[in-house]
Amino acid sequence: MSEHNHIPLHSLKVSCSSCSLRELCLPVGLNREEMSQLDTVIRQSRRLKRGEYLFHSGESFKSLFAVRTGFFKTCVASQDGREQVTGFQMSGELMGLDGISTGNHSCDAIALEDSEVCELPFNRMETLSRDIPSLQHHFYRLMSREIVRDQNVMLLLGNMKAEERIAAFLLNLSQRLSTRGFAANDFILRMSREEIGSFLGLKLETVSRTLSKFQQQGWIAVDHKHIQLVKVDDLKNLISGCSHANGH
Repeated sequence: MSEHNHIPLHSLKVSCSSCSLRELCLPVGLNREEMSQLDTVIRQSRRLKRGEYLFHSGESFKSLFAVRTGFFKTCVASQDGREQVTGFQMSGELMGLDGISTGNHSCDAIALEDSEVCELPFNRMETLSRDIPSLQHHFYRLMSREIVRDQNVMLLLGNMKAEERIAAFLLNLSQRLSTRGFAANDFILRMSREEIGSFLGLKLETVSRTLSKFQQQGWIAVDHKHIQLVKVDDLKNLISGCSHANGH
């Protein structure tokens, strides 16, 4: 909006201490002084339009990004040059951890809708973490969660049939939305059927056919990108024995 030009930058800055997502992004229990220390480290929040890149594969790693609003996908180029979706991220989730080990990002991160992120310069976060042990512990937990998520995707792709993969995907999305205070069983898919297929290792036709089948069975209601989970227990029963489906 044009009036932003007349607002001092510091007043646009999102303060962690007053952010509704702080319990998802940050450790609960930081005292007021620690929160204000953190506020000095986190840079001006950044807005991206749908389709904009937050970072590119191969780009030098400098910061982590907490998704404040919106939805992202991460992807890599497969050997034949096609895009392989490696994950979807929503508000309260952290992006950029892929860059820590090599100093370069290993994937592209692209906004699937107009979004906003908070930038956490990594070297300053490392310094602050030494002063605030609970912050360091929290980052270890976040990294561990990413490892577990990757393992769950491997299980999903290795052991499940197409219908089970899509049921697990919908349930996982539902659980993550619920954690963030959104409706668990009534949501808009921010990604395309093709992107879901790329992530789950399925053809576009298989994704569309399976969603149609679930609708015919009365398990879900589908209207373009609007999805309602009508019979959650039936979806869960389809993947029973695969406890990771409800994980992050």
